[in-house]
Amino acid sequence: MTDIAPPSPSSSAEPAHDRQNLIARQPILDDKRAVFGYELFDRSTAAAAHTAASDAALLFNALSYAGSEALVGRKTVFINCTHESLKGPHLELIHPERVVLKVQTLGEQATPEQIGELLPVFESLRARGFRLAFNQEVLRRAYASWLPQAAYIKLDLLAFKPELAEPLIKFARSYSAAALVAEKVETAEQYERMAALGVRLFQGYWFAQPTVIQAQTIRPSQATIVQLINMVRQQASLTEIEELLKKDPTLSFNLLRFINSSGFGLSCEITSFRHAVMILGLKKLFRWAALLLTTSRNTGSPPAVGQTAVVRGRLMELLAAELLQPEDCDNAFVAGVFSLLDVMLGVSLEQAFESVALPQPVVDAVLHGKGVLAPFLELTRACESADEEAFARCAQALHLSNRQVNWAHLQALAWAENLDQDE
Repeated sequence: MTDIAPPSPSSSAEPAHDRQNLIARQPILDDKRAVFGYELFDRSTAAAAHTAASDAALLFNALSYAGSEALVGRKTVFINCTHESLKGPHLELIHPERVVLKVQTLGEQATPEQIGELLPVFESLRARGFRLAFNQEVLRRAYASWLPQAAYIKLDLLAFKPELAEPLIKFARSYSAAALVAEKVETAEQYERMAALGVRLFQGYWFAQPTVIQAQTIRPSQATIVQLINMVRQQASLTEIEELLKKDPTLSFNLLRFINSSGFGLSCEITSFRHAVMILGLKKLFRWAALLLTTSRNTGSPPAVGQTAVVRGRLMELLAAELLQPEDCDNAFVAGVFSLLDVMLGVSLEQAFESVALPQPVVDAVLHGKGVLAPFLELTRACESADEEAFARCAQALHLSNRQVNWAHLQALAWAENLDQDE
């Protein structure tokens, strides 16, 4: 794996460690007022701090933390990019069909050489399937070479006089195949004028102001992420990586939520850690972990709730091993760990489960208290309480002796206790 290098510290990413992730979205509508897509803005970072690192963090947080289905659904996402971030490895983690990269021009002082230097970057991105959006400055003569690269040209209605709209649109259609987006539409008159000129996509306060969404986050300790990065660099086995994911519920939760996000572009949901790693591959797993490291808080050991979740998952796995098939044992572990998602996220279990794909037996047990795993979860919860009557009833229902359950509980506690030593 010679193409994988360790992540370098980035001072520009440091502010993300201790701040909330605030992501604003503004809809882009078609001529029937239906939502075509959303443009995303990072409201956690001042405009002056817009960098390649902040671009990567915005896209990563949108897909990993904010619950991308709730944020953008299956719509097209427009992301503002610095020229540096167009070369960033974070773009390897997303499906090109889901994302439009919005690129600024270089300004009036740019030389022909500087403008030309970006053409190979644009061509490479388009070859990978990405679409590029430019503002109306790309219609200036100096940027003629960029026009064939444009999938979208955004016309800022506050940047030119109304009488210039028609010649700008005619010029854009003569020299590019780009779809035109009228942005900063603030009045009905502006909308009607641009619609009459054949523009079919619109964005602006007249339709909707940007709405701010606060990401719900649970983040692994940096020590655990570094351990994952080292395992990938050393080409650890799939089993070893899966074991690490099973030991840290925050790490596994973020991985499942990311790989099932709209930006990753899969047609089916991934519900097992092993399958997630196989789909992602070592190189992309490394990229994901490196980005997670730059956006995670520098906390010490995992919080108590994480420890409890791990014990619960391991105990359910051990108890299920006495009676169920191996696949059901894996699901038992997931059910135990993710039964505390409401506490970790600070929302209801129903809301928490909307943001991550999980096997149906897990959903049945945790949300509805039914199915093959439900009795094991009930017994595990009884083990955590001082209710001896509930403990005896649950153990008896599964035909497990007190000795079997107590021994499994001790093993689960010992396994979880070794977490800090393993890290």
